[in-house]
Amino acid sequence: MPVKMPRPGDLEPIETASRDELQALQLQRLQWTVKHAYDHVAHYKKAFDAQGVHPGDLKQLSDIAKFPFTTKKDLRDHYPFGMFAVPRQQVNRIHASSGTTGKPTVVGYTKNDIDNWALLGARSIRASGGRAGDIVHVAYGYGLFTGGLGAHYGAERLGCTVVPMGGGQTEKQVQLIRDFQPDIIMVTPSYMQVIIEEFERQGIDPKSMSIKVGIFGAEPWTEAMRHDIEVRAGIDAVDIYGLSEVMGPGVANECIESKDGPVIWEDHFYPEIIDPETGAVVPDGEEGELVFTTLTKEALPVIRYRTRDLTRLLPPTSRAMRRMGKIVGRSDDMLIIRGVNVFPTQIEELILQHGALSGQYQLVVTRQGPLDEMQVLCELLPAQAGADRAPIAQALQGRIKTLIGVSTTVSVGAPDSIERTLVGKARRVIDKRPK
Repeated sequence: MPVKMPRPGDLEPIETASRDELQALQLQRLQWTVKHAYDHVAHYKKAFDAQGVHPGDLKQLSDIAKFPFTTKKDLRDHYPFGMFAVPRQQVNRIHASSGTTGKPTVVGYTKNDIDNWALLGARSIRASGGRAGDIVHVAYGYGLFTGGLGAHYGAERLGCTVVPMGGGQTEKQVQLIRDFQPDIIMVTPSYMQVIIEEFERQGIDPKSMSIKVGIFGAEPWTEAMRHDIEVRAGIDAVDIYGLSEVMGPGVANECIESKDGPVIWEDHFYPEIIDPETGAVVPDGEEGELVFTTLTKEALPVIRYRTRDLTRLLPPTSRAMRRMGKIVGRSDDMLIIRGVNVFPTQIEELILQHGALSGQYQLVVTRQGPLDEMQVLCELLPAQAGADRAPIAQALQGRIKTLIGVSTTVSVGAPDSIERTLVGKARRVIDKRPK
């Protein structure tokens, strides 16, 4: 299908600036951010002083490595508003994580923060091929989750018509897509698969939908899943990256003309890749944990926030800013099965390579005595409902053992047998091991 290439004047000057121009802006903004955090957030003053660093020590970009990391625990320890750098009365909006593993992490935004977020959301949608006048169907969750409102404000800023559907109600999603004829959908990739399945369940070819571009984020997804969605729905699948602690969706976004990894909007976020064990910064191109320092956030500046996402920094292509590789996993949700490091995305890729299996799966981890056991639950595509499951399970089990190096039990179920995610992120791992 034709790709919407950017026209002269479509891009902001910073998107095509020289590296020197970009780095000069980064340094100026980085120096402001560390001073803003030190002067107005008690946690940062204490942490900087304990490490023996001061905002005045930041003379060049690489000096940021002298400063301490920020973690999710820091945000939780100062729940709810202890990390804010402006008076609460200047905070225009609050978002928060679900808090399923502890206290929620609370983030705040000033009016300028919301404005910058909308700007970067618009930039991201434009990079995905969106233009003013397009209809954008937003199926991310609304509320405290940053996905829905982040996508919504960005689309409106670009001049698009927004359908604020939110998550769930899959039959209604399909109805509105057919009735309103949107050009773009913004949703988690796993829920897009559910929408595609609902089209097929109703006997409608997903390729007949009006959507040309899907902007997918909020969970890791593989090139195999991209291929699966693009082939089944006949759309371009583009990756958007964000996290609420740093801003929300729109921290980075792929360009539709290259689809070679999300471009980090480096004029607002300074990225580093570190060794997750030692904390040392590693060179561009090497895999490690992604760390962000915000450059323009007023309400909640974050200094060297450890995202736990494992990826690498790649050189610029379609824009002047560096890209990030596909997220290969997280340093804190990596499964260790009998000494083997396993990421759910590795299993996902092998499942999607099998032509009879859908992209829905779950990994169930248990412990029998001293040994961990992993069961892979997957399911047949509707068109393969009559297939013999035993050889499919055996083949997948063999590939997992050969390519990942871990022994598993594979169970292949009937179509629609895996629990569907109707709102938010798919539940890929069920860890039943004793804590």
